[in-house]
Amino acid sequence: MEAIITASRLAHDLTADGPPVLLDVRWQLSVPAAGGAPAFDGRAEYAAGHIPGAVFVDLDKELASAPGEHGRHPLPDLAEFGAAMRRAGVSAGRPVVVYDGGQGWAAARAWWLLRWTGHPNVSVLDGGLAAWEGPLSTGTAEPAEGDFRPVPRRTGLLDAAGAAALARSGVLLDARAGERYRGDVEPIDPVGGHIPGAVSAPTNENVGPDGRFLSADALKARFAALGASDGTRVGVYCGSGVSAAHQVLALAVAGVPAELYVGSWSEWSADPSRPVAVGPEPQ
Repeated sequence: MEAIITASRLAHDLTADGPPVLLDVRWQLSVPAAGGAPAFDGRAEYAAGHIPGAVFVDLDKELASAPGEHGRHPLPDLAEFGAAMRRAGVSAGRPVVVYDGGQGWAAARAWWLLRWTGHPNVSVLDGGLAAWEGPLSTGTAEPAEGDFRPVPRRTGLLDAAGAAALARSGVLLDARAGERYRGDVEPIDPVGGHIPGAVSAPTNENVGPDGRFLSADALKARFAALGASDGTRVGVYCGSGVSAAHQVLALAVAGVPAELYVGSWSEWSADPSRPVAVGPEPQ
């Protein structure tokens, strides 16, 4: 299965023998509303309507650990992650399709985690739920228990030291908006700017106006212009390892393997001893 799947192909596969497991990972980066309630509630969105058979997965609770010294969305405990995936029906021998509300960031985080922990067949629905033209369900799916057991790969994951080294020896892409990279604004983390040597590569430039990925050729040309091409060691970070997963996915579509710095800027900037660059140049 390819890294991304169209809605029409998904509709076909859901009616075929051995249909994929569907995971709904709707999530948005948001500030809690008055009273502490989340400004965006993915589970409520799921209950209001989802692709039939999809199981809701909570990014903050099942695809990440609690915020702390390793950032706002550090890696989840792998035993807990595996248990959550098995509850959702994920098995090693059955394809998985992940979607979100359309932005693609949360779906890409699930895609990356499953791929990094050994699942061989995971795709993201291109365009998310907004691209789906079939019926929606409001019932809660209750799949049979899966058998997936996460076994992390030895490659594909960067820590802070690895990200700093890669910025010097290869290509480290910063997937955040340009104003955060430059340090013009920083609405979330304690310090604005970027990891010295990192190249600005906003994630939103991976998709067109309809929210779907650019063609593989267009993505390949985009990343080549940034210095990232097959044969070059490439890493990606963002604010907390979510939108950067979307960048890793886009690179995969372009045929360029990339590593993810999960802690990202939320981990890097929390340590005042780490250097910070500002302005439009990598420095």
